[in-house]
Amino acid sequence: MKRVVVGLSGGVDSSVTAYLLKEQGYDVIGLFMRNWNDASVTLEDECPWIEDSADALLVAKKLEIPFQVIDMSDSYKERIVDYMFNEYEQGRTPNPDVLCNREIKFDLFLKTALDLGADYVATGHYARKTSTIDENGKEVFQLLKGTDNNKDQSYFLCQLSQEQLSKALFPIGDIEKPEVRKIALEQDLVTANKKDSQGLCFIGKVSLPEFLQQQLKPKEGIIVEVAKDWKGYQREVPIFNNKYEALDFEAKGFSYTKTDGEVVGQHQGAHYFTRGQRKGLGVGGKVEPLFIIDTDVVENIIYAGQGADHSGLLKKALFIKEEEIHWVREDLTLKEDETMEVLARIRYRQPLQKAILHKAKSGMYVEFENQQSAITEGQFCAWYVNDELLGSGVING
Repeated sequence: MKRVVVGLSGGVDSSVTAYLLKEQGYDVIGLFMRNWNDASVTLEDECPWIEDSADALLVAKKLEIPFQVIDMSDSYKERIVDYMFNEYEQGRTPNPDVLCNREIKFDLFLKTALDLGADYVATGHYARKTSTIDENGKEVFQLLKGTDNNKDQSYFLCQLSQEQLSKALFPIGDIEKPEVRKIALEQDLVTANKKDSQGLCFIGKVSLPEFLQQQLKPKEGIIVEVAKDWKGYQREVPIFNNKYEALDFEAKGFSYTKTDGEVVGQHQGAHYFTRGQRKGLGVGGKVEPLFIIDTDVVENIIYAGQGADHSGLLKKALFIKEEEIHWVREDLTLKEDETMEVLARIRYRQPLQKAILHKAKSGMYVEFENQQSAITEGQFCAWYVNDELLGSGVING
């Protein structure tokens, strides 16, 4: 009998995951990961790990499977939280959920499971895994979108390796969310009607400014509004002989100085804000909502523009450094000067966009068919062919 350790989170998805695996004849063990101890930044009425672990225990008892709680809070702080602080300090916006899957669930948690004699680990992600055999007889694992397009979570798994995928199971990946809740109700699981968790992975819903202020001190600066008809947008786009130089220009977009607009307000730290953000600026009296089009953490200036269609928000290309390119399908890795037509997304839930990958010596350019709004440094771009996620990388420009 194959043994599988399920990451029981106290939610309905992992609960049904454990139930389905037991029904399929696996030897199932439930593990709850305690990854956060500080409730001081958690919003009121949001109970973090205590309630969740209690619900996970009740589910394990109902399913009659072994259960234990493991404390990974030190590693979580080091690998996820400290990384987040460092990224925000540099003016980048990290994605902790992607990192959590790569560093915690499918690394530390996986190693713990293997120590318990497990053959696999399973999570309640809405994603699918399959495999094919290559010309050398080697099994190649494929990460596919979840069947439920409204809940597809393959993007959050975009940094997994072949080794990690080989040990992973996603039992609800081919089930739609309403059916998952129906199964939980039929099995009388306490999590059947529980709301989906929100906020940071394993921390819950937090006040991000308060969370960041734990290490990043407030620093008063100015908000500069850049007009839609700013003269910089009237400059002709240079014609390059080198395709990569042109793509680099597209990826970097425009840079601003405080003389390129009007000072319209103040803020408490550019490192607390991100490109494309609308809320939190505290500037009113505008015809259209203000969006952040750029931040300068060195000069501590926020640049904003009116309207979601402001040219400062739009770019047609992005760049990923060589060392931050990751291929789930290592056998499809592009060589220098090779290209690939793909579907790509720059954030969770964004509809897939037509794009072309251009492999340069220094990294990878992703050139979109249509301009994209608020391409944000530090976030992940993931690329697909049909339903399969092939790779991803950290956006650098």
